[in-house]
Amino acid sequence: METRARVLIDCDDAKGLVYKISKVFFEKELNIDSNREFVDKETGRFFMRTVVTGIFEPDELSSELKGIAPEADIRVIVPKPKKIVLMATKESHALGDILIRHADGELDAKIECVIANHDTLETLVRRFDIPFFCIPADGMDREEHEEKVMELIDTFEFDFIVLAKYMRILTSKFVKAYEKKIINIHHSFLPAFIGANPYKQAHERGVKIIGATAHFVTDDLDEGPIIAQDVIPVNHRMEWRDMQRAGRDVEKVVLSRALSYVLNDRVFVHGNKTIVF
Repeated sequence: METRARVLIDCDDAKGLVYKISKVFFEKELNIDSNREFVDKETGRFFMRTVVTGIFEPDELSSELKGIAPEADIRVIVPKPKKIVLMATKESHALGDILIRHADGELDAKIECVIANHDTLETLVRRFDIPFFCIPADGMDREEHEEKVMELIDTFEFDFIVLAKYMRILTSKFVKAYEKKIINIHHSFLPAFIGANPYKQAHERGVKIIGATAHFVTDDLDEGPIIAQDVIPVNHRMEWRDMQRAGRDVEKVVLSRALSYVLNDRVFVHGNKTIVF
């Protein structure tokens, strides 16, 4: 039976790499359905994403490709829906958009649960038959609250945690526990207007565009590797709350786009940047 797989290769650049990799595919009689590659000339790093179809064992194919570049990070991924945990607070637009896309079969993922620090969104989530858990932060310090959240998260198997407007700053312990697995939507075109209330900051600065940024979460607040961004025009007639309302549409679109990239294995993290095919 034929297998379809995504082959992701991340290694030092060298002459003839594409030829040698393609030769392995040819000798195994695999069809190349799509192929993208990129060389970061500043670091001399090579990235390649290829979709192949044929009769093969993924581990065997990975081993043969390793023979070309032993130090390479090589992943042969047979596509299947990834599992995600959603985290939210009170705002519904980003979370609701993901829930609708999931219900319509547009999101190649299985939502394991939604975790929030308020119960505001429980009714919305339960309409989609998704488990909802509320862990209030009242009366607890950040570390104590996060311990309870992490205890719950660790009862699930998942590939990514998606912060769908989860309005709490995460501690280093939390970020380290789920390194390169946390995706956030920031209501600003980063690196501008980091932190709280970027729409008010943008209004005070008199900007002519506002945007949103989806990125992986790191210890540096709102400075993790960027996955997707977009902007819309604004003008001097708009108050900051008008900008906030307009920005919500951009936020949910950018987050869903970033999720699509990640769920379809189109993103390589390279230092504090990403390569998105």
